[in-house]
Amino acid sequence: MKETTTNKGWAKKGLYVGTGAGIILFALVGLLPGSFVGGFLGLKAVGMLFGGLEATVVSRVIVALSMLAGVLVSAVAFVFGSGVLGWAAGYVADTMKAKATDTLEAGSKA
Repeated sequence: MKETTTNKGWAKKGLYVGTGAGIILFALVGLLPGSFVGGFLGLKAVGMLFGGLEATVVSRVIVALSMLAGVLVSAVAFVFGSGVLGWAAGYVADTMKAKATDTLEAGSKA
């Protein structure tokens, strides 16, 4: 199968569409739960480190950083995951298009 300049067009478009959909899904579904899970894990870590939930600056910083980490992990999962799915769908479309083109070219040469 020969590779033409237009053979990768759908894969690139699929990547862009998937990434855009992932950003929208993250904003709608992933932001708040990521913050909650990160905050819960931060509270558990503070409880294990300090033996209680005192309202000190260090404990608040730990909880804030864990909330930020939860949001970032959620963002990466949504955006990267949907981008990969979009790219894969576009790659399959490119492959099917290339096979159809090759079949048509082989039929016209015969």
